[in-house]
Amino acid sequence: MSADRAPSERIDVARLRAELPPALADAVDAFERHLRLERNRSAHTVRAYLGDVVGYLDHLARLGGRSVADVELSNLRGWLGVLRARGVSRATMARRSASLRTFSAWAHRAGLIASDPGQLLASPKTRRTLPAVLRVDEAQELMTVELDPNAPREIALRDRLVVELLYAAGIRVSELVGLDIDDVDRQRRVLRVLGKGAKQRTVPYGLAADRVLDDWLNDGRPALTTAAAGPALIVGVRGNRIDQRTVRTIVHRRAAAVPGAPGLGPHGLRHTAATHLLEGGADLRSVQEVLGHASLSTTQIYTHVSVERLRRSYQQAHPRA
Repeated sequence: MSADRAPSERIDVARLRAELPPALADAVDAFERHLRLERNRSAHTVRAYLGDVVGYLDHLARLGGRSVADVELSNLRGWLGVLRARGVSRATMARRSASLRTFSAWAHRAGLIASDPGQLLASPKTRRTLPAVLRVDEAQELMTVELDPNAPREIALRDRLVVELLYAAGIRVSELVGLDIDDVDRQRRVLRVLGKGAKQRTVPYGLAADRVLDDWLNDGRPALTTAAAGPALIVGVRGNRIDQRTVRTIVHRRAAAVPGAPGLGPHGLRHTAATHLLEGGADLRSVQEVLGHASLSTTQIYTHVSVERLRRSYQQAHPRA
């Protein structure tokens, strides 16, 4: 079988992993334990890293490699070259390069290879697109739009709370669905959320969201919750903790009902919250803390969003633009 796969072929990671030579399969198992237990990576991140590494090790095995000692800069670059020839996007190439660097560095520390060839592996620069965000008036309408006047009150309250908290606190959808009742400090109006890398942070939310939260806790949650919900703050129609898919559906439907608003999901509300904070005078460091970004450079994209919105407003309003 050729070392190059057809561009249209979907990679079955589980099958490829099972077909790896024993020493390479053992290395994948040890790398997975490292990511889960030592690095405390999320299940999604672990899955992505393992998929990338297994794809590379399958390529290595097809070239005759039988152990991690066969990992070299030439075959690392060779696998990325195959991907580039297939037309893989720059963003995906950058992520896979990062996965290989992480694997190579781990293998070197574990004594499986004498040196770390991955540190010489360059990543293609991604073209960072500016996220779609709502205007302030669109955000206000998103909060209050009524989709179905005949919907049960508890569902309407639940859906309103979802968008209010996503926008008010700028939290991720995973952070929202993970909230328990005890994570809400009503007196100080702050949420305790568990972010990426199991890092906990405290974020504020506003009076408008607190009013909706009060209605939900008094009239909405008691009508929906079952024993399966446990301490979950927000529950689904079956009475257990709400899931991310339901949250995305709620946001998409409400955004579609706002005339002229861009199509967006929960992360779009996070983008919107960050942009409106900066436009309202918040400093970049404060926004970084609210969003839970490890690096300030990640937060800086929102300064570009604000400048781009200012440029569009200028072109529309200035008579000599």
